[in-house]
Amino acid sequence: LLNYCYLTLYCHVPSQGFILLSVQAHLSQLKPPKCNPLINQSSCEEAKGFKAIIFFTALYLVALGSGCVKPNMIAHGADQFSHQLHPKQSKRLSSYFNAAYFAFSIGELIALSLLVWIQTHSGMDVGFGVSAAAMTMGLISLVSGTTYFRNKRPRRSIFTPIAQVVVAAILKRKLASPSDPKMLNGGHRVTSDVVHSSTLPYTPRLRFLDKACTKIQDTNTKESPWRLCTVTQVEQVKTLISLVPVFASTIVFNTILAQLQTFSVQQGSSVNTRLSNSFHIPPASLQAIPYIMLIFLVPLYDSLFVPFARKLTGHSSGIPPLTRIGVGLFLSTFSMVSAAFLEKKRRDSSVLDGRILSIFWITPQFLIFGISEMFTAVGLIEFFYKQTTMGMESFLMSLTNCSYSFGFYFSSVLVSIVNKITSTSADSKGWLGENDLNQDKLDLFYWLLAVLSLLNFISYLFWSRWNVKSLRNNNSNVVGDEKI
Repeated sequence: LLNYCYLTLYCHVPSQGFILLSVQAHLSQLKPPKCNPLINQSSCEEAKGFKAIIFFTALYLVALGSGCVKPNMIAHGADQFSHQLHPKQSKRLSSYFNAAYFAFSIGELIALSLLVWIQTHSGMDVGFGVSAAAMTMGLISLVSGTTYFRNKRPRRSIFTPIAQVVVAAILKRKLASPSDPKMLNGGHRVTSDVVHSSTLPYTPRLRFLDKACTKIQDTNTKESPWRLCTVTQVEQVKTLISLVPVFASTIVFNTILAQLQTFSVQQGSSVNTRLSNSFHIPPASLQAIPYIMLIFLVPLYDSLFVPFARKLTGHSSGIPPLTRIGVGLFLSTFSMVSAAFLEKKRRDSSVLDGRILSIFWITPQFLIFGISEMFTAVGLIEFFYKQTTMGMESFLMSLTNCSYSFGFYFSSVLVSIVNKITSTSADSKGWLGENDLNQDKLDLFYWLLAVLSLLNFISYLFWSRWNVKSLRNNNSNVVGDEKI
């Protein structure tokens, strides 16, 4: 129910932000004077005072709304499937995650092609206005389905029980844990079937947290919930901790995504983007290449590959989400390898031969990364959702969005570190400091990302195996929806 309420609220917030951006882009009184930074950058005035307040308010409204819509939308849609009570619903849930990603791909494709064209030919104000209209239509569509949705009953905040476990474990850190899990507080329910119960079964992983649900011997005094927690509370925290390495493994993946959305645009400005005498591809639209491919690949994956894989693995998703994430992380390495080779060829052709390559040379790196994103992004949200209980669905869906934020932030930090390390003299600004691809060493930076991606994949293999092994030790044949 809270998911639905949040959705109706936050679908309205970004539309207000886009309206504000559209108004500011349209009215000359709300923006700095026009200038051409390519001719004289020093003549361009920065927006200050009231103009800056309007601009940043609009941006934060869009960021707040967009950051809340996506995780709640995924969780609310997944809540419509009773996959825990009806095993057949698990197959439909898996298809839903693929369909959700398909919808996101269409949205990205429209934004990177149609909206870019509108903004280029009609102005930024019209582009932002179209975005506001699209968000408003989405809100109307959501509200119109109110009577048909299955809404879970709202629960209390998950942060309080998590904090109670941490505090209780610290206060009882010197207390010996019982050898029999049934002696823990709520231990009589440790044998409950997680599929059919709101309680979580006991697992022997991260046993230092067991102290939080260990009773003090020889006392009948009722302990405070900040000193004595239940097994279910402790298992919640164990689940969150075990998911952190999987979450962290996707940060490097999103760092690569950030580079493809920045330096690849610069590459696009340095190649021949003309397809005919009257038509050329805007460099900003290069990012649409993987989404063009994905709107064809995702339906084929779900309708052809998944049924075939189910016969081989017996898994409702075709291949387990953890395996799917790993495949995507592995493929992202080759995306950077392709980008490094292409950049070396582009620079040599431009500097040594004076030739400008066709834009089609850039497409392989986008195509490979598009496939890897189809595996990693969908696998991550499916795995996180199926591992959650007790109202953590939206929270963990939000973590998948946080991975994008951390990845893009790490991208900027990595560029600064690389420039600082590779600056050999006062005149040298490093591999990426010249802001000129013919003088920079972008290919070496891509090789660095390829190495980081490979190391990240190796780290992921270790943590994913640990994640599964820790649950196998519980002698359970179900990990979320994953068969061991």
